[in-house]
Amino acid sequence: MAGEFGNPEVVQEEVDILLIGGGMACCGAGYEVMRWADAAKAELGMDLKIKLVDKAAMDRSGAVAQGLSAINTYIGSEQDPADYARMVSNDLMGITRDDLAYDLGRHVDDSVHLFEEWGLPIWKTDENGERHDGSQGLPSLKDGGKPVRSGKWQIMINGESYKWIVAEAAKKALGMDRIQERVFIVKLVNDKNDPNRIAGAVGFSTREHKVYVFKAKAILLAAGGCVNIFRPRSVGEGTGRAWYPVWNAGSTYAMAAEAGAELTMMENRFVPARFKDGYGPVGAWFLLFKAQAVNAYGEVYMQKNKELLNDYPPYGQAAVPASCLRNHLMLKEMQEGRGPIYMDTVTALAKLRETLTPREVKHLEAEAWEDFLDMCVGQCGIWVGENIEPEKKNSELMPTEPYLLGSHSGCCGIWVSGPTDVGAPTDETHADAAKIPAHLPKGWNWGYRSMTTVKGLFTAGDGVGASGHKFSSGSHAEGRMCAKSMVKYCIDNKDLKPELDTPVEQLVEEIYKPVRTFLEFKDYTTAIDVNPNYITPKMLQFRLQKIMDEYVAGVATYYKTNANMLQVAEDKLGMLKEDAEKMRAKDLHELLRAWENYHRILTAEAHMKHIQFREESRYPGFYYRMDKNFVDEENWHCFVNSVYDKNTKQWTCFKRAHVDIVDKSKLFKPAAH
Repeated sequence: MAGEFGNPEVVQEEVDILLIGGGMACCGAGYEVMRWADAAKAELGMDLKIKLVDKAAMDRSGAVAQGLSAINTYIGSEQDPADYARMVSNDLMGITRDDLAYDLGRHVDDSVHLFEEWGLPIWKTDENGERHDGSQGLPSLKDGGKPVRSGKWQIMINGESYKWIVAEAAKKALGMDRIQERVFIVKLVNDKNDPNRIAGAVGFSTREHKVYVFKAKAILLAAGGCVNIFRPRSVGEGTGRAWYPVWNAGSTYAMAAEAGAELTMMENRFVPARFKDGYGPVGAWFLLFKAQAVNAYGEVYMQKNKELLNDYPPYGQAAVPASCLRNHLMLKEMQEGRGPIYMDTVTALAKLRETLTPREVKHLEAEAWEDFLDMCVGQCGIWVGENIEPEKKNSELMPTEPYLLGSHSGCCGIWVSGPTDVGAPTDETHADAAKIPAHLPKGWNWGYRSMTTVKGLFTAGDGVGASGHKFSSGSHAEGRMCAKSMVKYCIDNKDLKPELDTPVEQLVEEIYKPVRTFLEFKDYTTAIDVNPNYITPKMLQFRLQKIMDEYVAGVATYYKTNANMLQVAEDKLGMLKEDAEKMRAKDLHELLRAWENYHRILTAEAHMKHIQFREESRYPGFYYRMDKNFVDEENWHCFVNSVYDKNTKQWTCFKRAHVDIVDKSKLFKPAAH
């Protein structure tokens, strides 16, 4: 029977492998999983049932939805996986998992070669050193073609259809009968017979009155990072952004935490410096166009303030300072009244005209616009509205509000099992090892690459913690690695019969609680949005953003906080969680927003708890604990991890030892003092 609002139809399905998400990671898994599933059928007679569920549509799902103008991670022949692991470590102030970074570095290029095979145009350099778009018929990367690099790791592409191309390959591999779009998975369910094993997931259709209940042996949770837990710097603009993915609601982190998975480095956040108001990314301008950022007086603040880097040895002495430290130098100018900050696009393009042919110059001037038409069209709207042609007039830069992710210049996420062949520790060596909950695995690997500390639950992309700078290509490659691991897990557990630890009827009631609240109280007042018995999702989100902005180091305080402010945030988040129980949903869209809020609140709480626990400012420029405003290598050169108890609603934070597997010494020069 078809459902209706408040009385949804319940659809139950049993699968072996459930993929949650539709971004680059799940597309990678969707493409790869059938190869191993077909092998399992041919060799073992196992006919694995596989399903991918996405709250959006795969063609334009995830952070790459609108497109990109560059692939940010491609190793090529000039570097090796160890170099990549070193870069990741340096940019994240020394606390990363070398095993995960190295492992990704040796696999990522294969995904990039697939993208080109599927039709993605990649810029090439010919034998004369001239740059060409990807349509020029030069050799493929796989066959020795030379990509146009916009930095040590980035290669230029014509990427307006990047996500479409990658999603098409995944859909062809899976078949549309294995894909369910427009269904928002909101809760994971543990196994009745083993609380530390996954058994299923539940969600609802955003288009029909249906609740979906899945049982699964293995689940890939890859639903992106978390945006909009802090108040946007461009107020009201954030609801329409694509490249900065406003639909990423922390679902990966919140659902994993509620399932009992160990999180790592949730104190880390990314505060990108972007073109003001449009949030247009600046990487191509710095790397491809060789532009410099200047203060209002035309001074290059990276040079002017470079002595500040000596406060953060050894990271300040790296050949390329960490992203947070570059922000740190910018913020000094802003706080001391030498703003606005500008990207000096005019000088950069003028210098390029001195060395490039007129045709090449014209091509780059076009790229100055196309770079944003590819991936952040709102920036072009800002430029048009302000009469800015970037080749003729400089544009303002501004650090954005913080957001949380594990695949870009951030490393928060979930603690996962790494490869077994790179010398990662197999035991816990930290002096506080006794404080780690006893049920959690020791060391860095426990059998299946990318499996979390909950048996059968895997993650990739933004979900993997302590290993940033994967970007689009790395997320895809990581999804492929997950697919292989999940098939192996299913083979090893072929007799497993998952049993949900919660009755289906209870799960349906939990999911539809905001709807029930609305239907019960909607007639209490004549103004539908003003009611003492419920709060709208939008109102609650504004309150969350205000708490985080003002007390957990948002833009209102120039990214500064302290123990007292964090305590206020903790108290206010506690009250907000109580009020969240009174959220209403007057339609399916509001039900979507309500559940995104539940996920955002839990993610925000994890972030706040980790900053409380780590008594130092590991990421100056991303946040400052002003009561602990230093990097403390002696006490805090370690991972900060946590687990959440969904029954008591309590967090337990603890340290894990950091170990260098790759030699980092060549990153640094001697300190200046």
